[in-house]
Formats: sequence, C-alpha cells, structure tokens
Amino acid sequence: MADIIQEFTVRAPQQRVFEMFATAQGLDAWWTKNSSGSPAEGAEYRLFFSPDSDWRAKVTRSTPPWAFELLMTEAHDDWRNTRVGCELSPEGDRTRVRFYHIGWPQAGEHWRVSCYCWAMYLRLLRRYLEHGELVPYEKRLDA
Repeated sequence: MADIIQEFTVRAPQQRVFEMFATAQGLDAWWTKNSSGSPAEGAEYRLFFSPDSDWRAKVTRSTPPWAFELLMTEAHDDWRNTRVGCELSPEGDRTRVRFYHIGWPQAGEHWRVSCYCWAMYLRLLRRYLEHGELVPYEKRLDA
C-alpha cells in the first residue's frame, strides 16, 4: 500500500488547527466546497466537492486537540477505505502538523496527483490560519 505523509508547522494555536481538520467550517475554508459532520468518533461527515464528488467519511479518531481521522467510505474507488487524518503537537508558538492519507491500494496516477493536491491544500490551510487568506473553492488549486 502507498501512503501520503506531510509534516509542517503552522503559527496558530493547536486547538484552532484541530478545528480546521475536525469541523465543517474548518474543512470548508481550505479543502471542501461544503461539508457537514460532527467531530465525534463514529459520526459521519459529508464532504461535498461537486455533484460527481459528494463523498462520505466516518470519524475513526477524535482526540481534541491532538488527533483527528476520517475513514473514507464513499469516494473515488482508490480513496475508499483510506484514512485521512492529522496528529498535532505544540512547538513553541506554533503547532506541528503530521498530516496523513494512508491505505492507498497502490502508488498509481491518482495517488501521485493527490500527493501534489494535498500539498497545495495544506498550504492553503496554513495561509488561512497565519494570514486570514481565504481562497474561493474554485480557485484553490490555482492559488
């Protein structure tokens, strides 16, 4: 199996970073077009990107403000049953983020594209937290 792992720091409180991964409002600021869900283990999230990409995920880990994880239950075939999550830790006035998307069936073309896209989206998360920069959904991969 192939995995995607990104590590970086962000100049923001750990709780605020956790909320960006674990709340619908947070996800909508940097990843999804529209989402809904509760950051409680066992809860379902709706992750809407377009009519063709209206996905679902189940919360499999929620330990505020330390860790959050979603099991992708309805998504692209190679995303189904993968896990998207983060582990957070304080580092001075910053928060260290260990982001992961694990359990890919293979390191194929979609995995390679997703490696790039995750880096771009995580950059937007950081820009939002550090500078208040909110990029409209339709322009996120061009920012």
